[in-house]
Amino acid sequence: MELLDLHALQQTYNAQRILLCFNGPLTRSLIEEIGTALRNYLQSANTTASASTDVFGAYIEMTQNIRHYAASKGWEDHEASATVVIARDAEDRYVVSAGNLVDGADGDVLQAQVRALAAMDKTELKTAYKTQLRKPRDEDSGSGAGLGLIDIARRAAAPLACSLRPLPDGRAFFSLSVVI
Repeated sequence: MELLDLHALQQTYNAQRILLCFNGPLTRSLIEEIGTALRNYLQSANTTASASTDVFGAYIEMTQNIRHYAASKGWEDHEASATVVIARDAEDRYVVSAGNLVDGADGDVLQAQVRALAAMDKTELKTAYKTQLRKPRDEDSGSGAGLGLIDIARRAAAPLACSLRPLPDGRAFFSLSVVI
């Protein structure tokens, strides 16, 4: 195995202001451990309580969605892998990003949902949240009430951003970023 150039990796992380990065299969305990490290970092960085709650909430929602999606597909660990990055942008806001494999059709639907939410203002997002909250939950869907993505969009300081990179096997790599 080739030796990793950790110095170059560190320089890349520093240049992109990456505070935390994970790549691999997400288990419940791993989500908790990374969450604990994230909370500790936010506390030591004297992040405001509201920003800390929003960053942590976005991280939890995104990673749990990835985990639940992979489980619903019955995927092996290597297929259920995710990349999660917490960084700071040029305005010193937190950016929570996560990406994972999805079936191509699922990625198209998800990308359309994210783009629709990104086009809404705060009032429209609040209305969408209340509307979704009142909808009867489909017990057969195997997922939550559909509030998580709307809630992330409501807490975001900028519109949600996503990308979908098609892969040769009919799957795609979906990436979502939220600025807090």
